[in-house]
Amino acid sequence: MTVLAVQGLKKVYPSPGQPLCVLNNVEFELRSGDRVAILGPSGSGKSTLLNIIGGLDQPTEGRVVVDGQVVSEMPERELSRYRNRTVGFVFQDHHLLPQCTVLENVLVPCLASGSPQQDDVNWALALLDRVGLKDRVWHRPGELSGGERQRVAIARALIRRPALILADEPTGNLDRSTGEQVAQLLVELHQEQNNILIVVTHSEHLAGVIGKQCRLENGQLRWENV
Repeated sequence: MTVLAVQGLKKVYPSPGQPLCVLNNVEFELRSGDRVAILGPSGSGKSTLLNIIGGLDQPTEGRVVVDGQVVSEMPERELSRYRNRTVGFVFQDHHLLPQCTVLENVLVPCLASGSPQQDDVNWALALLDRVGLKDRVWHRPGELSGGERQRVAIARALIRRPALILADEPTGNLDRSTGEQVAQLLVELHQEQNNILIVVTHSEHLAGVIGKQCRLENGQLRWENV
């Protein structure tokens, strides 16, 4: 079982006036099978929190501990491995490579350890089948709808069977109906994989689909339906 512990997290950015504190003593713990939606206005620090957990940013104070390892203290090589193997990122913009096929896009994270193996290809095909895209394997992103592109991004996030799924406004660019389908898919795959799912969003509806919710305001995290 994976345990994620966020301990006394603080993030301060320099500014022309007073330093801007977007995270102030944020603390929580999640385990495999847990999922949570983090709500909050623009600029509240939601994406910053996700980036620190994912090893893309460093805290000013405090730490993120995953299975006993402090993320901010990892050497760069180990940190890269953490981002590649332990974390699956889903962003508002799918960030697919336009020149690559759907299958190739899903397999991109496997390139960090060399060429994808047949087991990787088989798993990628199984994931694409699971997200309803088995007939789009050889298409390129430009030939897909917005919802289809986001489903490819979800499959890519799961290709290394990560313990953490971090989703930053994953339905932000989608219409209500398509966004709801993507939200339901995230929850279903989370339940099947038994990972930790953290979704940051402006959408009260998406947060409702995820279930457990908290709100980030003035640097503080307030749990709403624990």
